[in-house]
Amino acid sequence: MHKASKRSYDMNIRPIRTQDDYRAAMREISIFFDDEPEPNTPEGERFEILLTLAQAYETKNFPIDPPDPVEAIRFRMEQAGLTVKDLEPMIGRSNRVYEILNRKRPLTLPMIRKLHDRLGIPAESLIRPLSDARTS
Repeated sequence: MHKASKRSYDMNIRPIRTQDDYRAAMREISIFFDDEPEPNTPEGERFEILLTLAQAYETKNFPIDPPDPVEAIRFRMEQAGLTVKDLEPMIGRSNRVYEILNRKRPLTLPMIRKLHDRLGIPAESLIRPLSDARTS
């Protein structure tokens, strides 16, 4: 039996509007972390609703910007074990790949499309400006 199941669940749930509301919700959610309640039970439904509210609050108040294009490419390369040679069909010759990875040249729209389509890198990350790009 869940420790939390001893409590009465009246489903009286309010929006999370303040940091205090958020902390209170996180205290209640944390009860379930080690022993997640069964779905379709009062405890399970309350847990799911509180998680959704907490996630909405976090998204609104603590947004995380997507990585810049070079960081997104480097992450995908590391994740998939890709080399510069593997990027050539999407970016061009190896010197062009190095220029992109060293922030000497920005991505072009065709490169962005290929990287998104072939490697699944989110387009939102690829279209952001390079943080230190020199465009001549």
